[in-house]
Amino acid sequence: MRRERRLLTLLGFVCLGLVGGALYLQFFHNEDPCPLCIIQRYFFLLVAVFAFLGAGFNNWRVIALLETLVVISAFGGLVTAVRHVWVQSHPVFSCGFDALQPIVDSLPPAQWLPQVFKVAGLCETPYPPILGLSLPQWSLIAFAVIFLLVGLSVRTKRKLRSAVR
Repeated sequence: MRRERRLLTLLGFVCLGLVGGALYLQFFHNEDPCPLCIIQRYFFLLVAVFAFLGAGFNNWRVIALLETLVVISAFGGLVTAVRHVWVQSHPVFSCGFDALQPIVDSLPPAQWLPQVFKVAGLCETPYPPILGLSLPQWSLIAFAVIFLLVGLSVRTKRKLRSAVR
């Protein structure tokens, strides 16, 4: 169980690091976040919160529940990242307004920390790639890895628990 808790803690810090990287690009490279970027930030933060909570418990059932919430959050981020990659690979004429912006900007965190959670860009805006991939593509990879690894871990634990009974 100690290994599991360390891995969850590591996952939480990795997700916080990814959000920190996005903030670095926003503030130091002027890469303004679009609505889909902000939604992906929310999902990374949800994964981090559930991972940190899971690392704080000793009860297998609670950890399994929180890992399931990690998987659900990673799936939401995965869907959002797929949509973002698709939008960037199929840019359409934009009039300078994204329909998701009012929804994302009306969420409470956008009021509490507008520098982090307010929309400032458009989803179609291409920024320079990082190691050959766009930021949405990196996000897609990160969410896919989290979804698969934690999902397989939850599934394996369920099989082991049912075999013991």
